Amino acid sequence: MFDAVPALIDEFHDLEQRMADPALHTDPSAAKKVGRRYAELTPIVTAYRDWRSATDDLETARELAAEDPSFAAEADGIQKRLPELTSRLEDLLAPRDPDDARDVILEVKAGAGGEESALFAAELVRMYEHFATRRGWVSEIITETSSDLGGIKDLAMSIRTKGSVSPADGVWAHLKYEGGVHRVQRVPVTESQGRIHTSAVGVLVVPEADAADEDEMLAEEMAPANLRIDVYRSSGPGGQSVNTTDSAVRITHLPTGLVVSCQNEKSQLQNKEQALRILRSRLLDQVHAEQEAEASETRRSQVRTVDRSERIRTYNFPENRVADHRTGYKANNLDQVLSGDLDAVVDSLMAADREAMIAAAGSGDG
Repeated sequence: MFDAVPALIDEFHDLEQRMADPALHTDPSAAKKVGRRYAELTPIVTAYRDWRSATDDLETARELAAEDPSFAAEADGIQKRLPELTSRLEDLLAPRDPDDARDVILEVKAGAGGEESALFAAELVRMYEHFATRRGWVSEIITETSSDLGGIKDLAMSIRTKGSVSPADGVWAHLKYEGGVHRVQRVPVTESQGRIHTSAVGVLVVPEADAADEDEMLAEEMAPANLRIDVYRSSGPGGQSVNTTDSAVRITHLPTGLVVSCQNEKSQLQNKEQALRILRSRLLDQVHAEQEAEASETRRSQVRTVDRSERIRTYNFPENRVADHRTGYKANNLDQVLSGDLDAVVDSLMAADREAMIAAAGSGDG
């Protein structure tokens, strides 16, 4: 029934031995990669051991009950628990996005709607920060450009776990659905006539790449010959370094035309590192998108691969309503959602994605 499990258990034991070897931890990127896979396999191994133990106990209890009826109740109790243990193991073994355990780089950009869009972009950023806090994650602003009224024109932030986690608890597993156009309907603070306006904010979410990814998949893409690095003076609010030193950095990836700028840090070196961090993650996302494009349509979930220019969610302030256009989810608790209570919205998307992946696997594709 669970033919793939023995090989996974062997891999799990191998990873345990590698993690106990001090030599592994002299290479942080290798240690992180091993730790990520170990965290991925741990719940599967635990669930299998629970299931195996229950099936063995059931067999023993039935044998004893045949000789002593007093064991019949114990057998019945195990029999009732077994379907839940089986279902949990089946769910863990079902197809899963290999990046689910990864941290993310999340970018927010004001769109149609001018200053009102920038103000709502700032609210979305706070929403994601609060959601991260609720889940025990860490959020960090990498680069930010503010608007005149305190909104956000564009921003990039990282959201990460505090250690290795199982894929089901990963940041990407929860936030990969946020990429797309978020539409807001409300009376802007800049509107004197009380009319409801519609504006939009774009969100881009990519799994955060690390040094191991650069070694394995991005070595050629990140070669110095493929990067043009320009420095310039920072602009906007800031400390003494703003407008006085060439600390801001703009990196252009020549083969793809991707451009990343960063000016938040005080030193040119720090800004360069942060810009490279964003660029590396965007390139990894492109590699994954190309791999996914090669897969057949039935294997790809419409929830995960939605066009990033497509409207995915509407936030209606007059009716205190949030609506996700991919799953049909609606709720009149917009105030709570913007305070970081995103769980119900995200759960509906995760469930739809999971069903699509299981159905695709069941169709025999891939």
